Amino acid sequence: MQVAEKYKMKIKKNDQVMIVKGREQGKTGRVIKVDPGKGRILIEKLNLVKRHSKPSAKQKQGGIIEKEAPLAVSNVMLICDKCKGPVRVGKKILDDGKRVRCCKKCGEVLEK
Repeated sequence: MQVAEKYKMKIKKNDQVMIVKGREQGKTGRVIKVDPGKGRILIEKLNLVKRHSKPSAKQKQGGIIEKEAPLAVSNVMLICDKCKGPVRVGKKILDDGKRVRCCKKCGEVLEK
């Protein structure tokens, strides 16, 4: 059994991202969940798939439910508030020694 390598994730939970590849291309949304082990993320109300489910204790009503499917991190880009578009992410070290994410276009710090 091969151990999965952990991906370097430049996207975090609650980031605003734009999908740049695939059937949902051009749509934007907020990141719900990040899985660095598989290099995948879940985006709120995007990349929806239909799943058939049986009734259970958790879900009283069975039937077809829609839920978000994971997307590869390589297919999304972070949205910069200043640039108002998808940008590449870089790292910057501040004066106090703290390492933060920054926009490659304008140099704006992306941390909240």
